[in-house]
Amino acid sequence: MSVKFNHTIIAAKDKVASAQFLAELLGLPAPTPFGHFQVVKLTDGASLDFITTQDAIHGQHYAFLVTEEVFDSLIAKIRDRKIQHWADPRGQHENQINTHDGGRGVYFQDPNGHYMEAITVPYGGW
Repeated sequence: MSVKFNHTIIAAKDKVASAQFLAELLGLPAPTPFGHFQVVKLTDGASLDFITTQDAIHGQHYAFLVTEEVFDSLIAKIRDRKIQHWADPRGQHENQINTHDGGRGVYFQDPNGHYMEAITVPYGGW
């Protein structure tokens, strides 16, 4: 039996703006509507399904394994737009990236306070 991640729902104050923010930063296709959701398709077939809520949003963590080219583009966009970012999940190394396991990584928040992470090499190097 095979198990593969398919999708998750991400709470947002504005599902359209939040989905566009992430898709554009990661260089993904424009989000598409599906029912109550604004869907960001990842290249492995999984999706992030943004939904608008009036409830309090509790920041969640979402990590993305990206290519070196996507990372270069992402960090350039983050810096050009002056988006706060860190090398670590606790925010102690502001405006820096990490080089764990011979790759590169960065943390940043989306407009709803979710903690996004992009890495070029999986932790542990596998």
